[in-house]
Amino acid sequence: MNYKSIWFLLTVLIFSCYQSHTKAIQYPDTRKDESVTDTYFGTEVADPYRWLEDDNSAETADWVKAQNKLTFSYLESIGQRDAIKERLTEIWDYEKISAPFKRGEKYYFYKNEGLQNQSVLYSSDELGGEEKIILDPNTFSEDGTVALSGTYFNHGGNLLGYAKSIGGSDWKEFYIKDLSIGEDRKDHLQWIKFSGMAWAGDGFYYSRYPKPEEGGELDASNENAKVYYHQLGTEQETDQLIFSDPENPKISNYVGTSEDEQFVYLYRTKGTSGTALYITEVKMGDHQFTTIMEDYDYDHGIVGNIENTIFLKTNYKAQNWKLVKFSYNDPSPENWIDVIPESEYPLNSISITGGKLLVKYSKDVSSCLYVYSLDGKLETEVELPTVGTASGFGGKQNDNEVFYNFTSFAYPPTIFRYDIEANTSTLYRKSKVEVDFSLYKTKQVFYPSKDGTKIPMFITHKKGLQYDGTAPTLLYAYGGFNISINPYFSVSRMILLESGGIYVSANLRGGSEYGESWHEGGMKLHKQNVFDDFMAAADYLVEKNYTSRNKLAIKGGSNGGLLIGAVLNQRPDLCAVGFPGVGVMDMLRYTKFTIGWAWAVEYGNPEESVELFNYIYNYSPLHSIKGNGNYAAVMVTTADHDDRVVPAHSFKYAANLQAKNPDNPNPLLIRIETDAGHGAGMPTSKRIQAATDIWAFMFHNMKFNFSK
Repeated sequence: MNYKSIWFLLTVLIFSCYQSHTKAIQYPDTRKDESVTDTYFGTEVADPYRWLEDDNSAETADWVKAQNKLTFSYLESIGQRDAIKERLTEIWDYEKISAPFKRGEKYYFYKNEGLQNQSVLYSSDELGGEEKIILDPNTFSEDGTVALSGTYFNHGGNLLGYAKSIGGSDWKEFYIKDLSIGEDRKDHLQWIKFSGMAWAGDGFYYSRYPKPEEGGELDASNENAKVYYHQLGTEQETDQLIFSDPENPKISNYVGTSEDEQFVYLYRTKGTSGTALYITEVKMGDHQFTTIMEDYDYDHGIVGNIENTIFLKTNYKAQNWKLVKFSYNDPSPENWIDVIPESEYPLNSISITGGKLLVKYSKDVSSCLYVYSLDGKLETEVELPTVGTASGFGGKQNDNEVFYNFTSFAYPPTIFRYDIEANTSTLYRKSKVEVDFSLYKTKQVFYPSKDGTKIPMFITHKKGLQYDGTAPTLLYAYGGFNISINPYFSVSRMILLESGGIYVSANLRGGSEYGESWHEGGMKLHKQNVFDDFMAAADYLVEKNYTSRNKLAIKGGSNGGLLIGAVLNQRPDLCAVGFPGVGVMDMLRYTKFTIGWAWAVEYGNPEESVELFNYIYNYSPLHSIKGNGNYAAVMVTTADHDDRVVPAHSFKYAANLQAKNPDNPNPLLIRIETDAGHGAGMPTSKRIQAATDIWAFMFHNMKFNFSK
């Protein structure tokens, strides 16, 4: 027998063993209740796994345990899992420091020494001076699952409001720390979501929901948000009701105050986009709001004020946004004066700082920083190191300096200081991550989608990599909610890049990369464009020989989890591995849980019209699963405390995927994190383990050997 024959037989044997291993997977039995159906415009839709929506039931708990037992048994059998975790822990262990910011007479910043579960808030009297711990979230719980979810300094800088969240839930509890004595006051507020503290006088404005019924904390619909004023030193039950609208329980209400505490702003929204805006002067009595804009077709954000002149960032008659100003006494749109008109590039953020307008634009998904005078005259552009993302370019009105963070795929977070008076930007602090970034490169390509639209995409890998189709590749995208996925550094991603792999980020329609028109191109009855954009990205990578089908993995979270679920159903052959994370999978019932009703602005409500129902039903990940579809290896990820996209979405999707494909040649698993939520506040230990399991699952199912 010749060498070629021996090699052929050996290959067949190995492949057969692998196939038999995956086929032998026995998925947990999942009860089907065939009696549960809904009728939409004459179409009957079965929902046999609806019982999995009850996260308080013993049956659901048993199902979660059984699925996790299977998944973690599979993951533990992967020989290279320990080596991946060891290397990931090694490179994760470096000092991480945020850009400093000034409140009162002190500088503040967050620091993680390396592997701390939560970052710690420090202060110093001067830059580089002695550091003092102000708030250490690692003391909130032994396992790090109670997180600091917000900090809100009063305008004087002597009081710190802060929020805790438990187990990754969106629910917050408010506390107040007196910085002059370093102790907490007795104030303690509960049942708060999606709200900060808007300080004014001896207290603050905030919004909260009614206390949910016992057992419904993590899945009950969040409605009837009311605005209150809390006077320091009083009980929450005595807080003054500022605004409510019981006739419209599904309009959310949020508040802000001006830096000089002259004005209160009321934002009202029917969903995730479209904002009505009102204003009044700060009073400790009745608040009579004056309408600035009552049309929910546009979005607005107050930038600041100079006495009675209000500066407003808006997309009213400006899809790429603009800056206007108006008098408090004449706030209606016909009295708005353009300060910075709409540009061909989306306007991301504006701050009034040091007597200037500090402005950030996005050009082809990369940040550009500019300084304008208060009357809208361009003064200078702040040079950035490379293509990437700047954040934090702003401060208080009297600040004479600001700090900003810059990052990219192969450029770790680096802090710069901008001196406003001198008009100079200097390096303040380099990242201490021990990686040689000179070995890597990022390029941006523009590929055609199904309808010919050019879609931007970033590709990152080692320099000198040969495009021969063998590189393990992870394609990531989001595509929705007017959110742009800009270049950013991830320490977890280095596992792939060090191994000679390729990381790809595609900027699909539905985001804000090119303004509101780009967003609208992926909304409602245009949602299929998002899926087409993503599938075209995968096809482009294979066509150009960056990778091959059996070396391609796809990943997305939340709305991106919906994307991955839909794409896996439409193109089971697209890739080797799929990671739908915390996804919106049941598109017919997403409005029934927590804040899901607010997403109808983005997706459309399937109960609103037969056209929307048919369109949504056709792509809904839960409902479009193919039977015996020869799916890629899939690991669904979710968390038991996710009260934004409730885990029932992933539970039902995984159950249906397994039931319809019991003999799939590749594993169809679900990994359910405990004491965690949608992602925010997850302790470092859990982040490292979750990332380890992603890479281990991906490499194993690509038959790729990890190497440092």
